[in-house]
Amino acid sequence: KSANPQWREQFDFHYFSDRKDMLDIEVWRKDNKKHEELLGTCQVDITALPMKQTNCLELPLEKHPGSLLMLVAVAPCTGVSISDLCVCPLGDPSERQQISQRFCIKNSFRDIKDIGFLQVKVLKAVDLMAADFSGKSDPFCVLELGNDMLQTHTVYKNLNPEWNKVFTFPIKDIHDVLEVTVFDEDGDKPPDFLGKVAIPLLSV
Repeated sequence: KSANPQWREQFDFHYFSDRKDMLDIEVWRKDNKKHEELLGTCQVDITALPMKQTNCLELPLEKHPGSLLMLVAVAPCTGVSISDLCVCPLGDPSERQQISQRFCIKNSFRDIKDIGFLQVKVLKAVDLMAADFSGKSDPFCVLELGNDMLQTHTVYKNLNPEWNKVFTFPIKDIHDVLEVTVFDEDGDKPPDFLGKVAIPLLSV
């Protein structure tokens, strides 16, 4: 019930240079669970923003009254990566040795925030639920750790998809839980849920 809402929420996105450079934003109003109405859209050209500083932007909504006030900061992404199994970041023995030294007991208080990182190899799924009328699914896998989120590509028309991807996350809180969710891609519609598993970091 507000024409001047304040959210004051922060979202972290991993921006890779091979992706599109526009940040798309939509503002919606919701009357109840079933009725939603688009109040406006706007875009931010990420490549035009100065690096390593917080940019205060007032963005007018396209074709609708009102504007959106937001702070956007573009900073180098450290510790996060997506790679194939053949170029796994921890596959090099010398790199493993450097990491072991970096996180050994004598260096544990050098940087309190540098807890470590988690590497996850997403190989495949087996016997997924069929979400399409054809008896198949178009599955992709989403990994979430804290407010970091990465995802695999979609394997089309397959109930036993193989992704063979390696994901690396920086650990910000040792009490975080890794959530791995499988969805069925459904065109322009929201993806269908196919299953989920939660793994506390302390159990690894």
